[in-house]
Amino acid sequence: MNEKKLYITDTILRDAHQSQAATRMRLEDMLPACPVLDSVGYWSLECWGGATFDACLRFLNEDPWERLRALKKALPHTKLQMLFRGQNMLGYRPYADDVVDAFVRKSIENGIDVVRIFDALNDVRNLKQSIDSIKKYGGICEVALSYTTSPVHDRAYFVDLAKQLEEMGADVICVKDMANLLLPYEAFELIKALKTSLSCPVHLHTHNTTGTGDMTLLKACEAGVDIVDTALSPFANGTSQPATESLVAALKGCERDTGLDLEKLAEAAALIRPVADRLMEEKILDPKVLRIDGKTLLYQVPGGMLSNLLSQLKQQNAENRFYEVLEEIPRVRKDFGYPPLVTPTSQIVGTQAVLNVLTGERYKMVTKESKGVLRGEYGRLPAPVNEEVRKKAIGDDEVITCRPADLLQPEMDQLKKEIGDLAKCEEDVLSYAMFPQVAKTFFQNRGKTTPVKAEEKPDTKKTGPKEILVDLSQAKLEL
Repeated sequence: MNEKKLYITDTILRDAHQSQAATRMRLEDMLPACPVLDSVGYWSLECWGGATFDACLRFLNEDPWERLRALKKALPHTKLQMLFRGQNMLGYRPYADDVVDAFVRKSIENGIDVVRIFDALNDVRNLKQSIDSIKKYGGICEVALSYTTSPVHDRAYFVDLAKQLEEMGADVICVKDMANLLLPYEAFELIKALKTSLSCPVHLHTHNTTGTGDMTLLKACEAGVDIVDTALSPFANGTSQPATESLVAALKGCERDTGLDLEKLAEAAALIRPVADRLMEEKILDPKVLRIDGKTLLYQVPGGMLSNLLSQLKQQNAENRFYEVLEEIPRVRKDFGYPPLVTPTSQIVGTQAVLNVLTGERYKMVTKESKGVLRGEYGRLPAPVNEEVRKKAIGDDEVITCRPADLLQPEMDQLKKEIGDLAKCEEDVLSYAMFPQVAKTFFQNRGKTTPVKAEEKPDTKKTGPKEILVDLSQAKLEL
């Protein structure tokens, strides 16, 4: 890796449209641009993981594994990158180690080169199996620090965490700034401290929700960051990443010139822009997610969470209570021990905030996911929780203090039995493991000319808080 050159990971095929358009970009939307994208010279293209897996099965009638294989074929000269949530992978619970190992193996076999993993709580115990499996199967292991600010999350915290993860086997350390909270001068100091303390490359992922993303990338570049995430302009900025073209142009002719061709970037953008236009016409891409929202600095809400909270409140005829929910989110977060707001904790905290506001009484209704966080099912929380809230939520239940996955028995054999003949391959079993009901419906309709429509808008006149919970925690996984 050239130490002076700044390397680029483009998120146009995953996080960009996940953040702005609820992950509704289809494979057929991506393939026309792939030959150009493959010729640009990116360090990697992020194209899989996150919410793409669920959106493929639930909303787009696509097999996510087939999408990955098609992209690998269409992008033979570019490393493909994915994101998953450590022991939780793409689901919303810890999985047994054998499932994690199988998922990593099949992801790499089907075309993934760079595997970015993170844990929502920065609990390194929840990352160990993933790191070991990625190394075993020959992937590039990129481990992310879930960046946030709180009384317990200071610069020394993140440097110490990064050193632990490098010792565990990380090939690359990523600062994952999911809500654009990492401000420019702190980015400079944090990246500088990481570069001093680590021997592996440092990668920075941010958004432009608060309007500081470009400045943050530039200051990180000055501090010596090796790789940054950007998004091609059709799905850039706002709740997405800063625009690729802007950063490439800004650094052209400088010491840290990316070496990327603006003409090729413009050609790729022209092929993708009609997709963004269509999604806006279909009202899937809400113009609100393109605006700068300085209140994010107060509420620490990631971009994908913002867009989906808004859509959920619209469905309940409660859009006017959006800012009440945003004000409740940091209170819930404090009660829960200051977890970083990234999937799944962003969804869990956000859902609980919605319920607290719409029921008119805080914690009158507590989701099973909130109980799980307070019970320790997701791992070690960064700070002590509000014990009154915990008592109200879980009563006298015992709190888990070990690595949650240590309590799980191997699952793959049982999963194979459960899904039976509907699964045609090991990849199908893993799809079922992530999203049992959604995958089962997908398999049952596979090959039919008119599949059952998976996405139905709820009747807002008939739904109440319980239905909001179901919709948020199961159907709207882009949070």
